[in-house]
Amino acid sequence: MFGDRVYNRSMTRRDFLWLSMASTASPLLTSCSTNPVTGERQLMLMSKSQEIQIDQQQSPHQFSHDYGAIQDSTLNQYLSQIGNNLRTHTHRPKMPYSFRVVNANYINAYAFPGGSIAVTRGIMVNLNNEAELAGLLGHELGHINARHTAERMSKSTLLNLALAGAGMAVGQINPELGNITQQLGQISSAALLAHYSRDDERQADALGMAYMVKAHYTPEGMVGLMSLLRSLSKHKASAIDIMFSTHPMSDERFHTATHLSQTRYGFAQNYFLQRERFMDNTAALRRLKPVITKLEEAERLLVKKNYNDATALAQQAVKAAPSDYAALMTLGKSLSLQEKHHEALRYFDKATNVYPTEAQAHHLLGITQLELKKPEKALQQFNDYERLLAGNPNTYFLQGICHENMQNRPLAADRYTAYLKKVRQGQQAEYAYGRLVKWGYIQP
Repeated sequence: MFGDRVYNRSMTRRDFLWLSMASTASPLLTSCSTNPVTGERQLMLMSKSQEIQIDQQQSPHQFSHDYGAIQDSTLNQYLSQIGNNLRTHTHRPKMPYSFRVVNANYINAYAFPGGSIAVTRGIMVNLNNEAELAGLLGHELGHINARHTAERMSKSTLLNLALAGAGMAVGQINPELGNITQQLGQISSAALLAHYSRDDERQADALGMAYMVKAHYTPEGMVGLMSLLRSLSKHKASAIDIMFSTHPMSDERFHTATHLSQTRYGFAQNYFLQRERFMDNTAALRRLKPVITKLEEAERLLVKKNYNDATALAQQAVKAAPSDYAALMTLGKSLSLQEKHHEALRYFDKATNVYPTEAQAHHLLGITQLELKKPEKALQQFNDYERLLAGNPNTYFLQGICHENMQNRPLAADRYTAYLKKVRQGQQAEYAYGRLVKWGYIQP
């Protein structure tokens, strides 16, 4: 709890980390279906339209969490050209695919079930040619086409149904408490991206290689990608912890790719590698590699609560790239976690000017204004965030806090009610519910 009066104490680091995360959820239901890759019947409680819907609802928040798409339109167009070429050779070519490089510094690529694919700049600067990039995109297309995320969500939804039943039983006694219980099984964006099985990875690798060869890329691109990831896992393990939490890596995957390249796809050895074209299109990004490496290490140190060293690295990154959105955000976060809010404010404010259409800086700027006891200014930032990226329930909660600190109880109650319609468990939900009870909007 935040106490009887909101923000009557300094925000803890845990508060800051929670408030800087996106939190949305959407349980979905449908029926069994035929897997488009294997042709076999499988448990699938999510339709194609629901895959697209959950993608449209969730992916913008994940992209913003990763500091948005890079502002290099030429590079994003280049990535889209490769992705759209590959999509024509997939099992589900009519899905609404989209491709972008995001400003995240960690090494990863990920796909949402409706076709939205992101590649972090952290992995882009480590690739060597277009064929490796095609292998990476092909792998993510493999997950979408085999419906791996939809299948895993379907299994999770069975738990949601059980919890929903428990919620209705409680609701017969206390409707409000019942609604809270019913939300315990909701699925977050993180769950959508996380924890493919090794079998999923094997299938996505195989599909990715098939797609890239059909697009006339040499299968050596997939071998090179696997070799890169294997090398990074052994020599720079902490840098790809995130990737391997979602994409389990093993020597087996490298050896399998090598074997398939030399046997099944041996005829394609002389297909496109496209190193020169890749280097031309990524030249500007690769010049930022020292900055990206520093920020990647700074983020690792922040997780370890080594704030001084993280700040020093982020400051070096900002000095080298004063207009880099991710660098400004990383430094702002590091300063906030040390409760240096006036300093953090400066970097978050600059970030909003550097990338005015990206939402996360407004979110963190609003949190910082709240910490500095400026609810009116904070509310303006949260309203800007909502305008740029609607649907984050954390925004409703924070708007409620602003209104409460501004002594505007009706508007605070409205925002807390909106929050509880989306999130009904956890400390913040308890706080919002308690306020509505105390103010007489809900009868306990």
